[in-house]
Amino acid sequence: MYKGDYGYIRSRRRSSVIRTAVIAGFSLAIFLTGLIIVGNTKNLLSVIAALGAIPTGLSAVNMILFLKAMPLGKEAYEKIKAHEGSLLVLYELIMTSYDKNWNIGAACVLEKNAIFYTEDKNADVAACAAHIKQYLEAQGYGGHVVKVYAPGELDAFVSRLDQLEKLRATLKIDPRAIEDAWQPGTTQTPFGIIRSISL
Repeated sequence: MYKGDYGYIRSRRRSSVIRTAVIAGFSLAIFLTGLIIVGNTKNLLSVIAALGAIPTGLSAVNMILFLKAMPLGKEAYEKIKAHEGSLLVLYELIMTSYDKNWNIGAACVLEKNAIFYTEDKNADVAACAAHIKQYLEAQGYGGHVVKVYAPGELDAFVSRLDQLEKLRATLKIDPRAIEDAWQPGTTQTPFGIIRSISL
């Protein structure tokens, strides 16, 4: 399961819970081994177990982030997928900034158009659009029209997807070929930027 695939959040939830439990269990086992062997906590194994708290904590933060994330509903996914055509659509992205996080259910970028859909009723869609536009402009992609569709605007989102698919066909654009042709070390494509600024 890769970033941008439908089901990504659920997959990362499972893996982060398992990883956190394994790391915590391993540190606890080392601590208990030292306690049993020496009879007190003043031993090298206790120090090693304490150092194990660092990766445990980092993994726990990641786990909490994915437990709080909002996956895209199955009905919405099926509706979007039916209108995807030959466009590239990313699903289940978590965009973060210093003060806010946004759960993006679906995202599509074509030419100077960047559209997003969220099912998060608490999402500040204007702030999210401004955040994305800022990142695109910072990478040299000024002039993009960024629109984030709020919950209840799924029909408008898929209608816009249909319009972008017509534009793609008219201009004979192959989004997949563009992404496949990108070389590391060169300027990212707008699609790549969206993926890279998301968790």
